[in-house]
Amino acid sequence: MAAPDEPPPPPDWLELPRDIATTILLKLGAVEILTTAELVCTDWRALCLDSTMWQTIDMRNDGDLPDDDLADMCCRAVDRSDGGCLDLNIEYFGDDELLQYAADGCNHIRRLRLVYCGNISDEGLCEAASKLPMLEVLELSYCSFSKEAIETVGQCCPLLKSFKLNSQGYRYPHIECDDEAQAIAKNMHGLHHLQLFRNKMTNEGLKTILDSCPHLEYLDLRQCFNIYMEGDLGRRCTEQIKDLRNPYDPTDDYEFDAAILNDESFDDDYLPWFYDIDLPDYDNYYEFSDYDDFSVYGFDEYQ
Repeated sequence: MAAPDEPPPPPDWLELPRDIATTILLKLGAVEILTTAELVCTDWRALCLDSTMWQTIDMRNDGDLPDDDLADMCCRAVDRSDGGCLDLNIEYFGDDELLQYAADGCNHIRRLRLVYCGNISDEGLCEAASKLPMLEVLELSYCSFSKEAIETVGQCCPLLKSFKLNSQGYRYPHIECDDEAQAIAKNMHGLHHLQLFRNKMTNEGLKTILDSCPHLEYLDLRQCFNIYMEGDLGRRCTEQIKDLRNPYDPTDDYEFDAAILNDESFDDDYLPWFYDIDLPDYDNYYEFSDYDDFSVYGFDEYQ
């Protein structure tokens, strides 16, 4: 009996063509490249030193490294980009000094994403924005920036087309605030895409945005509990916005935890407004996922 065919040997990763190896490395984040991939062999090390590898710098704190080490790696990635970074993502760490270093070294950034960056101040964001006139896509999720900072960003970045300002929200106490909506309306007239997850704005704030952002095509108002879409406002949104997410729409495609929190430290005297509202079913509010597809907004090139 003939012997069965032996399985082919595993591929020799070190013998991969340069273009294929580059494609594989580009799938990794900056931390993985700097701590692992570039140590595999001299050829991969050479690829990792190529400035074209660093057009996207994706820095995420997974809890395995101290913030100081992550900041040092982010600065090394900025240096390696040789000013060519177009897409910068910083999550769960970072401060003003790091953001300034990135803005000074890469002033052609087109997409900036800051997530849970509690140590970046208004001043730090404004100073960085003043050096990023080419910025087109900005996300500020679960940070803490003032109306004045948002105004400054809009003034410094006239090419801005996509803005995400996502917040941690509470069903109560009842707080209404149109400051951020007014800052957006006054300074970001060129927006095509706007996400304001859990914003505290009211119908008046929404009207101001609709009046001032004529190019708006996508608007995400999920869990904006002060917005009521009945009547003329609802009709206007439906007619003016091609892709509209209403306050009570499902959150299964939202990247972060969409569970609604209630701050029980507040007295029940704050609550009557809530019980007087006839709400639709909102079981889906507790759904979340780790997927966020920018391609549907026309910004897939910034992935």
